[in-house]
Amino acid sequence: MAIAAVPLYLGKDFSSASPGLRFGMYLQLWGVNRRTDEVLWTTHDISYEVRGQNRQEREVKHENKVAALKSATLLTSNDRSTMESLLERQQHLFALSAGTENGMALDAQAVAPFTTGLGNEHPLENGFAFLNPYGLPYLPGSGVKGVLRQAACELSSGEWGDPQGWNAAAVTALFGAEAESDSLTRGALTFWDVIPQIKGDNLSVEIMTPHQKHYYQDDQDGQSPHDSGQPTPITFLTVPPGSGFTFHVQCNQLLLETLAPQLRENNRWRILLEHAFEHAFNWLGFGAKTAVGYGAMAEDTAKKASREQQQAEQREQERKANMSPEDLALEENRQVIAKFRDAFELARKSNYQPGQEFDSKRNEFIQVATSWDEQRSRLEAAELLAETVKWGASKKGKDRLRAAVATLKGDKD
Repeated sequence: MAIAAVPLYLGKDFSSASPGLRFGMYLQLWGVNRRTDEVLWTTHDISYEVRGQNRQEREVKHENKVAALKSATLLTSNDRSTMESLLERQQHLFALSAGTENGMALDAQAVAPFTTGLGNEHPLENGFAFLNPYGLPYLPGSGVKGVLRQAACELSSGEWGDPQGWNAAAVTALFGAEAESDSLTRGALTFWDVIPQIKGDNLSVEIMTPHQKHYYQDDQDGQSPHDSGQPTPITFLTVPPGSGFTFHVQCNQLLLETLAPQLRENNRWRILLEHAFEHAFNWLGFGAKTAVGYGAMAEDTAKKASREQQQAEQREQERKANMSPEDLALEENRQVIAKFRDAFELARKSNYQPGQEFDSKRNEFIQVATSWDEQRSRLEAAELLAETVKWGASKKGKDRLRAAVATLKGDKD
């Protein structure tokens, strides 16, 4: 039975630990020498049964790897809560530090498995990028910047058709100068880490089967590469398709004004960045193994619409917050006036008879309008009521309407 190489006092149940800990420190992958009870640095159980020894070792070795990875894939309720809280905190900090003017947030959804950090050292030869100290998958901001810079460079080359406004100067201004250039200048954009919102309750286990092991690893003399060798299955972790990715990009407007002021006009930098994201989604992908389809994404249109609505509501709230109480009251009262005007226009088009629904609506409008304190609203309501006087039910009714108009205008007579 495979165990974790940890002190006995820690126990054997690590189900409440984070995926990062279960994949790294608490990985249940180590075998035990059945004659000495010694923990061995091996990926399979040790058997001293001579008959069928090789076949048994190969089977147990494969079983241990898969079982060890599966034990690291489970997301507990605490993991999911932490994952959601990290994104919520990130969004709150982004709103405070960047906002809608100095930042851009984009929601995407993985359409293929996503993996990153395969080059990290690990007993299974393929690591994975977990965010410390939370032990949850993440995509570093540096990786996001690298992909988008490549997308911008490909667009600016013109080899992909319309460059969508990208050129070499725009790439340097937004992403910075290349390391080999004479002048090292940082770009105006800052890319935040991405916290995937994983679909389901588990990470996924994928398998790659590299061929020609005899040529690349066994170092057999005289052996040329050929496809008749036995492939070696290698397992690795991925984030499953359907998981959500929220990208946050912050723009240093003062630096951009110095480097490329034309990109600041009408937020042109944001338009360029949207084209770069679109190109990256369609052709590049994020993370590792993108050449074989991993890391492909698409913009989440539903979340985009929801985000745009939230931003519009926020702008509306900010606009109203900057208005005087009088102007705010006028704006709200004009909505009531417009609603009554629609009712009046509808009544004029029909054969009006006293006692119809319009009369009750007019009485309600008089009661509401006379309660207003804002003078401009009262005058506009008075003008509209004056147009309806001839639609009074009787002479007495018309006199009552004229009195209401005079009251709204503030006439003393």
